Amino acid sequence: MILNVSDINKDLQQVCILGSTGSIGVSTLDVIRKNPQFSVFALTAGQNDTQMLAQCIEFKPQFAVMHDEHSAARLKSALHSHNAKTTVLSGTQAMCELVKADEVDVVMSAIVGAAGLLPTLAAVEAGKKVLLANKESLVMSGQLFIDKVKKHGATLLPIDSEHNAIFQCLPTQMQQNANNGNLSEQGISKILLTGSGGPFLKRDINTLASVTVDEAVAHPNWSMGRKISVDSATMMNKGLEFIEAKWLFNAGVDDIEVVIHPQSIIHSMVQYQDGSVLAQMGNPDMRTPIAHALAYPNRIDSGVKPLDFTAMADFTFTAPDFSRYPNLKLAMDACRLGQGATTAINAANEVAVNAFLSNKVGFTDIYKINAQVLNKMPNAQAISLDDILNVDEVARAYADEIINKELN
Repeated sequence: MILNVSDINKDLQQVCILGSTGSIGVSTLDVIRKNPQFSVFALTAGQNDTQMLAQCIEFKPQFAVMHDEHSAARLKSALHSHNAKTTVLSGTQAMCELVKADEVDVVMSAIVGAAGLLPTLAAVEAGKKVLLANKESLVMSGQLFIDKVKKHGATLLPIDSEHNAIFQCLPTQMQQNANNGNLSEQGISKILLTGSGGPFLKRDINTLASVTVDEAVAHPNWSMGRKISVDSATMMNKGLEFIEAKWLFNAGVDDIEVVIHPQSIIHSMVQYQDGSVLAQMGNPDMRTPIAHALAYPNRIDSGVKPLDFTAMADFTFTAPDFSRYPNLKLAMDACRLGQGATTAINAANEVAVNAFLSNKVGFTDIYKINAQVLNKMPNAQAISLDDILNVDEVARAYADEIINKELN
């Protein structure tokens, strides 16, 4: 594909946002809106052509990519009626080509789920500054992904609030080489990964089977998409973040500890061998880690209000209850088993959560599906990209089979 690019201001940082209509994409655009040193080169989205139209009119990107041809056709027609000059494309391949464009300086990877893997890998292979909000890329392909980061000289900066917090608490030397550093040599004894516990932290466990979709997506602290909100309710999201932290910070499974912190003010911590613990704190707003990564190593306005310490309630911390959050334990077990297991559990969980959101299965069935798929594929081989995509496909098929034959 040959990209016809109009004149751009080379003095500005050109940003490509994968998943611009999702919550991370919208927050990224808000940070860019406040910081004119950044310019939007390209936006990509699924099927929300209405929201993409508004984004294109405001930010005037060179390109917009929709997931399918029908959404792209609607967007193209709407842009034409507004005399907008944005070129409209469709499909994963177009996304992969755009992130590799010479004009692109920064790629925000914010597509939810496995769909974000290929364009994120393409950005890494092009040696871009990659802001990683798509945790599934590392969950699915950790070693392969990190090897490509090293080989192609890409800059990888975490966007999940927890991993961004950990990154900010690392020594400067390790920030510059986080996925190839050595925690012990840097005086680090433990990574403390915090989680709010979601909306069901204090709900009677015996009633979890009756949880509705509306209840599951109502996170008490964060404004997120529906899939991630369900993952937070089951704490599978924290399990995926556990796996992601292993790869981002070259950590062992025993180097990471999950801590329940319902207030979501301390976003994560790093414990040092001398007894010190460094924590990154802030209001629960994704614009903070986005602004940090966009401007790193500098600081810019995120639009987030600073903490008012005089108005804060007490902080509380507890260990996770695995009987309440079996999906968290399952993800941690998969992390010990290896790459194939984490690829499989991610795929199963995407299918299971989608089935729950479609009212095909119950809330606690999500764990049953994930556990059964992992039990079928504990040692799946996932070394090459083809291996990874095959494990993903097989795991999804197993999950669908369980849903259709056992749960319906």
